[in-house]
Amino acid sequence: MIGFELSEDQQQLREKARAFAAEEMMPRAREFDETGAFPIDIMKSAFEKGLMNDNIPEAFGGHGHNCMDTAIITEELGAACMGITTGIMANALALTPLVLFGNDAQKEKYLRRAASELVLAAFCLTERDAGSDAASVQTTAIRDGDEYVLNGSKCFITNGGYADLFTVFAIADPKKGPRSMTALIVEKEHGVKVGDAENKMGQRASNQTELYFENVRVPAENVLIREGQGFKVAMGTLDVTRTGTAAGAVGIARRALVEAVNYAKERRQFGQPLAANQALQFRLADMAMKIEAARLLTWEAAWMADQGIRQSKQSAFSKCFAGDVAMEVTTDAVQIFGGNGYSREYPVEKLMRDAKLMQIYEGTQEIQRLVIARELLKGNVT
Repeated sequence: MIGFELSEDQQQLREKARAFAAEEMMPRAREFDETGAFPIDIMKSAFEKGLMNDNIPEAFGGHGHNCMDTAIITEELGAACMGITTGIMANALALTPLVLFGNDAQKEKYLRRAASELVLAAFCLTERDAGSDAASVQTTAIRDGDEYVLNGSKCFITNGGYADLFTVFAIADPKKGPRSMTALIVEKEHGVKVGDAENKMGQRASNQTELYFENVRVPAENVLIREGQGFKVAMGTLDVTRTGTAAGAVGIARRALVEAVNYAKERRQFGQPLAANQALQFRLADMAMKIEAARLLTWEAAWMADQGIRQSKQSAFSKCFAGDVAMEVTTDAVQIFGGNGYSREYPVEKLMRDAKLMQIYEGTQEIQRLVIARELLKGNVT
């Protein structure tokens, strides 16, 4: 029997996240968008309320939230400000490799600390010449006795300028290339250098920077699984976390629909509310249908991950479809607002700018379609 009703705990979690979004995020979203400042105080509050680093298992002091729980939280926060939400979400992204692939000693050392205090973390895969083509990573991690020596750089690293902990992907043997990709847990005190922050079109409350590794020495015990397993760690992580990205996109689209509906009922043209226009009613209906479909795809992928079912295709479905829906719905919302939609006095232009990144990070829409096509061609059609 298929059911779509949230449990009582999940309903309470949604209400808590929705209240936090309305009371602490939404009133300051425009401030952070204008200044590009890092919302550390909001992130601290989210952590204290159990809405950040929420995926740490209870065995290591965390809340033990599963993928479905995280999707519920992320949709609510994304509806308030996706820039702030991206910083919160990226912390879970950086910790997920530890949750999925870390050994007990690594989890005890790093996850327990992240459960007891706000530890900012960053997932370090992207490089200038290795974006969608993650296998082209050039950063090296060469074994030297009981340590690995890291050299190279990363870019567009969310939370990079403020993180104390990094999950870094590097090549351990240049002769083997991507087959030797290795994932390492790196602490800032190991010698990580931070470059300039990106000046972005949208999601300006999130921090993305370049990172530099110059003979950074990392204990061999900080390797996840073992040398050469980095690609498995990266792809396994993204299969799980993409449902969070999809949920954030649903949140953006849902907020845009709410704003559009309210505006259509209040704004009068030709002697009647905009909402009296049937063409506009149909547009709102299409927006709502797309959002509901995106949410259901997201929940399916999250549920599969929680059941331990391989869901590479469904994860790509959710991220790709929800990201496109966020862009379409926010664009429609701007059109419904007319000239006011293009003004910074109204929220829909920010939602539209924030939505664009949902089609780019954690794997572009083109990469998601490639993943889907490969799964289909392998016979995974149903």
